[in-house]
Amino acid sequence: MSILITGGTGFIGAQVVQLLLEKNEQGIVVFDINPSTKLLEGVADQIEIVRGDLGNFSHVLNVVKTVRPKAIYHLGGMLSVPSDADHAASFRANAMGTFHILEAAKLFEVPQVFFSSTLATYGLDIQTPEIDDYTLQRPQLFYGCTKVFCEHMGLFYKRKYGLDFRGIRYPSIVGPGVKTPGVVQYTSWAIEESVKGSPYTIYVQPETRCPVMYFKDAAIAMVKVAEAPAENIQMVNYIIAGAKPIASAQELADIIRDRIPSAQIDFEPDLELQKVLDKLLLPIDDRIAREEWGWESQYDQERIVDDFIMEMKNHPERYE
Repeated sequence: MSILITGGTGFIGAQVVQLLLEKNEQGIVVFDINPSTKLLEGVADQIEIVRGDLGNFSHVLNVVKTVRPKAIYHLGGMLSVPSDADHAASFRANAMGTFHILEAAKLFEVPQVFFSSTLATYGLDIQTPEIDDYTLQRPQLFYGCTKVFCEHMGLFYKRKYGLDFRGIRYPSIVGPGVKTPGVVQYTSWAIEESVKGSPYTIYVQPETRCPVMYFKDAAIAMVKVAEAPAENIQMVNYIIAGAKPIASAQELADIIRDRIPSAQIDFEPDLELQKVLDKLLLPIDDRIAREEWGWESQYDQERIVDDFIMEMKNHPERYE
């Protein structure tokens, strides 16, 4: 039986494709509005790619009806900064797009949907020194608003229709080739620009500690939660942590300079942005994901920088 991956030409989706192929999964179909296959270098001929828009119900219905997948990895959507810039488009891509996936899964009897959510579902009125699965979700960003709604739609379809829905709330994802602006993308761009030999200005205060996860870890997590026995999945939507300990922006810059002595990195904090970040950037307690499906991050901050540099040197055409 086939597997459908939305957003499969993108950052995490392409890595999920790679992992599933390594596990000898057959009939992988990628559904994405972006036709580029750069991140699928070496494996594009082993999968089917269907261009389509999550916000268009006809597109989603057609691909699910045609593929009849045994599972959908729903990784497509619009990220934080574009969502705040065009919240109507974000609602269409994220909220309506997820509704379309869930409704298509119901109509064509797809048993499982695995969903990509975000730390941005949290925000206001956090009363604890760290964030866990029981922390109140009151997002400040429109992106986070859509993702909270999607999580609860998934719970509805699970309760009413028996869909095996599982979601992961990711922290900031780090990796090469990130083009879409995001409030914490300095965690990727500081490394990438230094590899390219370009100066980079970090727009947060040096002491800022942003929870991050390497894009390869993010793909590993999605495949791992999908493989867990159904009886283990009790929380359903899980927050997960990546690199520990969390490096400060200054420590990130120091690690980069250690690997690339010529790196030119300075700081010019955006104080308005900092106010938003300070309410979001708390340590993450992911004990429930660890207990229920054995989550464990494989990349600390130093390994992230090392692998990031190696990726850019070994596959420059992917990230140009």
